Amino acid sequence: MTEHTPVIATHNGNFHADDVFAVAALKHLYPSAKVIRTRNLDELDQADIVLDVGGVYDADKGRFDHHQRGGAGARDNGIPYSSFGLMWQKYGLEICAGNQEVTDAVDKNLVSVIDAIDCGHVDGPLTGVSLSQTISMFNPTWEEHGDFDACFEEAVTFASRVLARFIASANGGVNAKSIVLEAIKNANDPRVIVLEQFTPWKTTVLNTSKDALFMIYPSQTGEWRIQTVPVELGSFEDRKKLPVAWAGLSGKELQEVTGLDDAMFCHNGLFIAGCASFENTMKMAEMALAE
Repeated sequence: MTEHTPVIATHNGNFHADDVFAVAALKHLYPSAKVIRTRNLDELDQADIVLDVGGVYDADKGRFDHHQRGGAGARDNGIPYSSFGLMWQKYGLEICAGNQEVTDAVDKNLVSVIDAIDCGHVDGPLTGVSLSQTISMFNPTWEEHGDFDACFEEAVTFASRVLARFIASANGGVNAKSIVLEAIKNANDPRVIVLEQFTPWKTTVLNTSKDALFMIYPSQTGEWRIQTVPVELGSFEDRKKLPVAWAGLSGKELQEVTGLDDAMFCHNGLFIAGCASFENTMKMAEMALAE
């Protein structure tokens, strides 16, 4: 990158999620960068970084196009790279403050998805609203005769916010992992894992603990919860259900069945229940284990 104000170039006219997000990501690193939209080869040659246009992929020279014959390569899972993915390979780690786990998570959950859609690497028709479709909706319709460059700027602003939230979410996931691993390590009974505050736990528990059956954690309102561990991510089948006799009960009815004076509720699906106190929620775990 030269000492002058960096110039980022991409194609003019209709835009898509890959070029919009690539520009948004680079603006995260270089807020003062000048963005030009052109297909003029002389102007492209003068730019520091060229995205999604120009027919060249050369990361060392800041060229990130994938439209040339043969494309610009693909991931190990077969998803071809678009300009966003090519740029992310070089700059993603820096954008994510040097955290490789966060970089990889954003690539998996955002970058590679946009690459796949842009390159037509999807199984079956897309249903519902995708981010790629949302970005495309920023283009002026045939009836509006709008300013494509102004609309592109609006799309980049939107994409910048979305990218920031993906990075924040990935950071949260990485930080949660260390907390949950520590809770698993410190558990008095490996079947019952206690979290001092609610922390996303399912992925870490399923990947690292074959023994865990129940999670204990405080709710946002201060009461305590016991939740079952599913057999796999997204499954409604649990390693062990809560006692059948508790199903759908709450308040006094649940208190009478459990003998716990602050028992609050048990979901009819037998995957979550709770008491006002930590002590009695732990007693719920003891009862559930004994079933």
